[in-house]
Amino acid sequence: MYLAKVIGRVVATTKDQSLSGAKLLIVIRLDARLNAEGETQIAVDTVGAGDGETVIVTTGSAGRLAGMLGQSVVDASIVGIVDTVECHDRTGG
Repeated sequence: MYLAKVIGRVVATTKDQSLSGAKLLIVIRLDARLNAEGETQIAVDTVGAGDGETVIVTTGSAGRLAGMLGQSVVDASIVGIVDTVECHDRTGG
């Protein structure tokens, strides 16, 4: 699992039947200081996340276990909306 920020939405009228009714959001992974890093990814929203929210994303086979996606083509799912993050700097600075 990792933290990500919702930065957009994807609308696809033609898609695999297992994604019917699924809300697809564009997310970008966040580092420990909540700065965007890496590439964007499309994730199925299972918790009602919205634009700009910090979320918890799970990927791979765990991504399909979220919600009712067991037999879906899903590789990434949003499984939580983050309220706060506490990160303690352990670099000795």
